Amino acid sequence: MGIRAYYHAAIPDFCREDSRRILGVLASQHHHDLDIQQRHAWVEETRILQSALAGLAGDILIECYIPRMGKRADAVILIGDNLLVLEFKVGARDFGADALLQVEDYALDLKNFHEGSHHAAVVPILVATHAPSSPVQIPLFADDRVARPLCVNATDLAELVRRITGRVSFAPLDHRAWIAGGYRPTPTIVEAAQTLYRTHSVADIARSDASAKNLQETSDSVSAVIDAARAHCRKSICFVTGVPGSGKTLAGLNIATRRSEAHADEHAVFLSGNGPLVDVLREALARDKAARGGIPKATASREVRSFIQNIHHFRDHYVASSDVPVEKVVVFDEAQRAWTRAQASAFMQRKRGQSDFDMSEPEFLISVMDRHPDWCVVVCLIGGGQEINTGEAGIAEWIDALESRFPDWLVHVSPRISLPEYGPGAAVARFLHRDRVRQDEHLHLAVSMRSFRAEALSDFVGLVVDGDAAGAAATYAPIRANYPIVLTRDLDHGRAWLRARARGSERYGLVASSGAQRLRPLGIHIKVAVDPPNWFLNPASDIRSAYYCEEVASEFDVQGLELDWTGVVWDGDFHHDGDGWVHQAFKGSRWQSVNDATRRLYLKNAYRVILTRARQGMVIVVPDGDPGDWTRPATMYDGTLAFLRRCGLPMLE
Repeated sequence: MGIRAYYHAAIPDFCREDSRRILGVLASQHHHDLDIQQRHAWVEETRILQSALAGLAGDILIECYIPRMGKRADAVILIGDNLLVLEFKVGARDFGADALLQVEDYALDLKNFHEGSHHAAVVPILVATHAPSSPVQIPLFADDRVARPLCVNATDLAELVRRITGRVSFAPLDHRAWIAGGYRPTPTIVEAAQTLYRTHSVADIARSDASAKNLQETSDSVSAVIDAARAHCRKSICFVTGVPGSGKTLAGLNIATRRSEAHADEHAVFLSGNGPLVDVLREALARDKAARGGIPKATASREVRSFIQNIHHFRDHYVASSDVPVEKVVVFDEAQRAWTRAQASAFMQRKRGQSDFDMSEPEFLISVMDRHPDWCVVVCLIGGGQEINTGEAGIAEWIDALESRFPDWLVHVSPRISLPEYGPGAAVARFLHRDRVRQDEHLHLAVSMRSFRAEALSDFVGLVVDGDAAGAAATYAPIRANYPIVLTRDLDHGRAWLRARARGSERYGLVASSGAQRLRPLGIHIKVAVDPPNWFLNPASDIRSAYYCEEVASEFDVQGLELDWTGVVWDGDFHHDGDGWVHQAFKGSRWQSVNDATRRLYLKNAYRVILTRARQGMVIVVPDGDPGDWTRPATMYDGTLAFLRRCGLPMLE
């Protein structure tokens, strides 16, 4: 998918062209009502650009689409080896902070996700047309050749462009190849959800390169199952697997939105037991819908709630009712976290007064959908190594339920479901040979989209939590240049590293295990809960946001979500003693050994989750300990630091 723009021309042709024709082209490509303000802005921008670019050679694109952000840059200019990204504020007398973030985000987005821009020199420029003149700046480039945003008024733009094009050159830029270059975005789940909810398509936000499992292929496979179930009055269940960050939730949202748009009578719904994820997505969609539609946020929230639901609310409704669900298609996110029979029964008896409830959550949820007299489809999104809480069943309970109670359901599975990270392999492997089971490789998402800089990150983290330092070091070495991970013993140094690394609106914050109770001397009170919507969505000026690096999120807050940069603060609950990982829980006033195999797995997975939340890089803070505090001995932290260094991670200088 190449670059798209309302208008594209060689600069000499653009400068000679009648401005009225340019306006006509822009208006013809604008698929919304064209208001007077937008028309005036285009007229002014064209006048300013024709004057500023007179006598230069290159290409210009006006209203250049940035898919991951769902927005258009006012202009992109290619001159020699320079890529200039311009944002105009027509009539503005100052340079607003939000506009500066916006144009820098455009530049970073092109650098990271457009293959033609990977090696280009990218200069973001904010043009406040009526701002006072100031000395024209020289661009200062970071290591990735993205300059800091420059500010200029309309009069001085010509001089700035010539100053930029007259500097020391980088490698030549092939303009034709740049325009044709593929755009391979990897949006955050919040960005993806917003785009899907608006457009019902992953075309603009899903990678399509040959090295990645295409989300479209997965969605098409699931849609084919739904179409067949509908046509032949069957009941079917799909199990979609994927590595951490591979886009399972995005695939689920895509399936739900596509079916809702094309088949409204199916009432497709996206369900998740991940409370923070549901809250963040609902809030993000409601804010976006209210802002774009000019409607009250309360109204937008009501509409969004019917599309994304908490699976426990869905369960509780049908426990108390024998109604046939209106939903024909349900997508269960993180289905491996559904509760076992013991956990579900105990909860329903204790909290809901249902003394006769004796089913696992998977068995009950399938039984609810089985009330349909004709057809239905259940789609289960399964993550490996993601169980982090008491009573989470993994894949085994789903298979047990299908084996014992629902022999007529057709089962469509990813062949990878028998791998160890998805549960007891022997039982699953036997199940795969049943006549009613259909295996489909497209139901597995194999490549991480979250860490677009380092697709091997999930492998590296797996080796770390497995205690394989040599394997981790070998895996990290090839990705080190593109995905920095550094170690420090000073939390303030870690915060400073995050702030220095992040640019534009890239989000950063601190995370720690929910068992990290002896970080309190550092000012980290892990038991004080964050508010996930505020933490993940609010701007840097809000003290409740992740940016402030004051409130620290646990694995329960961040599972299924992501930031650009994270600071992982490591405590003694999962520490290395030189021989292997030691599992502990802090009870009362002392550490206690964790001997139960399931609880040890949850603790290991907690660190797996917090180590895979960053899209671009992380700093790991391993405190010094305190010789005067027997709950924080230096040896407990020193062993962890030594092990991580053997994994190939450098100290922060």
